Amino acid sequence: MRMLRIAAGAEAASFAVLLGNLLTTHTQAITTLVGPLHGTAYLVVIAAASMVPSAAAPGARWRAAVPGAGGLLALRRIRNGSRGSRPLTRHAQEG
Repeated sequence: MRMLRIAAGAEAASFAVLLGNLLTTHTQAITTLVGPLHGTAYLVVIAAASMVPSAAAPGARWRAAVPGAGGLLALRRIRNGSRGSRPLTRHAQEG
């Protein structure tokens, strides 16, 4: 899970840098350096999401395949899916 968090952050940050570069100066050096980093982070997100046992939450693995923000979407789905799978406490069942 920790690897997924790190890779998701790297994927989102590198995507933001690439998009910012595309919309402003379009410097080739930034594209050359950050492009492979983004691609590697994207692949690590997909691999890490498929290895997390709690990624069995519906749609978590598919969300990881979304370029740019897929890692963050998968993390959110895994977090929400694990909260929803907890048994209710007695107090929550009553009211």
